Amino acid sequence: MRRLSWLVVGVALGFVGAHFVNQTPSGRRFFDQVNRGAREFSDALASGYRVAEEEFSEALDDVERRLAKLEAKK
Repeated sequence: MRRLSWLVVGVALGFVGAHFVNQTPSGRRFFDQVNRGAREFSDALASGYRVAEEEFSEALDDVERRLAKLEAKK
């Protein structure tokens, strides 16, 4: 329980500190840069997921076609 309370205190102090830093022009630029990096990472992750999903779908379609051919031969 003690560790949890320290975690909560640390998070609260982090938010307060970030609020004060964000009030300065350089702080705003810093957080804009962090947000831009997070957005780029998120977009890259989503793009990779879509590519992997498409490849999986193509592989699954190939397996289904091959199974259909085997069924037709019987």
